[in-house]
Amino acid sequence: MASTAVPDVQSSLNAPRRTDLAALAVALLCVAASRWIAVSVFEELPHLEDEFANLWQAEVMADGRIALASPPEPQSFLVPFVVDHDGVRFGKYPPGWPALLAVGAFVGFPAWVNPLLAGVAVWLTYRLGSRLAGGWGGVLAALLVATSPMILMLSGNLMPHMLTIVLTLAFSLAWFDLFVPRGGAPLGPGMTGRRLLVALAGLSFGLLAITRPLTALAVALPFGVHALTLLIRRRPGVGRELLGLGAGAIFVILLLPLWQWALTGDPWVNPYTLFWPNDRIGFGPGIGVLEGGHTLRQAWINTRHSLWAWQHDLFGWPFVSWIFVPVGLWAARKRPEGWIAVGAFVSLAVCYLAYWVGSWLLGPRYFVEAVPGLAVVSAAGLLWAGGWLGTEVRAGRARRLAMAALLAILLGVNLFGYLPGRVGGLYGLFGITRQALESFEAVHPGRALVIVRRNPYWHGYGNLLTLTAPFVESDLLLAYERGPEVDPEVVALFPGLPAYVYDPAEPGMLRAAR
Repeated sequence: MASTAVPDVQSSLNAPRRTDLAALAVALLCVAASRWIAVSVFEELPHLEDEFANLWQAEVMADGRIALASPPEPQSFLVPFVVDHDGVRFGKYPPGWPALLAVGAFVGFPAWVNPLLAGVAVWLTYRLGSRLAGGWGGVLAALLVATSPMILMLSGNLMPHMLTIVLTLAFSLAWFDLFVPRGGAPLGPGMTGRRLLVALAGLSFGLLAITRPLTALAVALPFGVHALTLLIRRRPGVGRELLGLGAGAIFVILLLPLWQWALTGDPWVNPYTLFWPNDRIGFGPGIGVLEGGHTLRQAWINTRHSLWAWQHDLFGWPFVSWIFVPVGLWAARKRPEGWIAVGAFVSLAVCYLAYWVGSWLLGPRYFVEAVPGLAVVSAAGLLWAGGWLGTEVRAGRARRLAMAALLAILLGVNLFGYLPGRVGGLYGLFGITRQALESFEAVHPGRALVIVRRNPYWHGYGNLLTLTAPFVESDLLLAYERGPEVDPEVVALFPGLPAYVYDPAEPGMLRAAR
């Protein structure tokens, strides 16, 4: 395919407006679906340790601070993945996502941030898809993203991936507008426009790096290969623009060691290791939970599980979600957008071999930044197979109807079969529910210290954390049960407060602790 080769129906003057409106409608539907999931499935509550830590940090930042003083007996007042170091308490994660989530926290609607970002991601996917497969190909790619279980599982909670998807797409679009011409069009916009694109690309990548650094490295690799080919061909001005882009990215990335210095006093201390010393990237002793450390064998086991989930969760087509990717790669074989999109997926899978934790509970989320690119390539493949793209544009009506019917069947399988069970099955994850929260609120003692019993893990305690500061203004202190030797000492630290014991296994009942 020598050029974009879009469907002939798009040659009319009204086609761009129709596709824009269609893509906007898909984006708004994705916002609505994500918001419904946030309310009905996740009940606007954090469930994973990551969510608790990011929301805690966001609430602190919304109050104009980056850390708090550690409480007495910090282990009794733990917040998952929140670090206590030298008398200071802060989240272990990089600042990018908590800073944006803090905007939602400041206005009182943190659970709206990800649904809105999901809508932006769908729109940007349409923009990317339009480059590779024309306007209607972009709409199809947007539809695949908007209905992807991988996207919807993450767009309704408080994880950072919607932000990293948007930043990856913004970086990709700016890069392609700079360095990849559209068909026979000149390379990119005028000088002022190019400078803005350089700034946008650098800023987007820098923000990606201070949100999820390993993801940023993986995303950069296929673009780095493309940059090398541009330099080898000695295209005028490319070297200067690459330097400008890199300088802008580095300027933002330097915020990460500055952040770490402000929190720990050392710019090179990774807060991850302050919570778990073994929480590092790499292989060998002292990394991960295995006695001998993280190994290539364990890396492959993790990745195999993630890829098994990926073949279902990508588009909700069990076992065959990837089916149009090879076809799309062939259809777009002369366009770098397709190769870079698939390359980003491969790069993410390879780079995350070095991290000891797998990802499949909420889908293979370590690969989720590749979903829009794979959707674009899949859309191109489906349109090519149906005869709407390239030299096959005059294919027979039966072939087009067959591909349209296949697409309708696959979308139906996802929307009415796979998606409800996959996403709906996450309700009450780890036993954290609004009902359990309300059972405690029914006997809420007000200003008091409440020791929450293990059941047997931290989840029952975590379910109640959002009733305390900094999540809300509150005089309630929740302590995590640590046993008869420690808990009385914790109670003694607050002689002026009434003290109670609460067992999540016996909702709605308080017992005196003294």
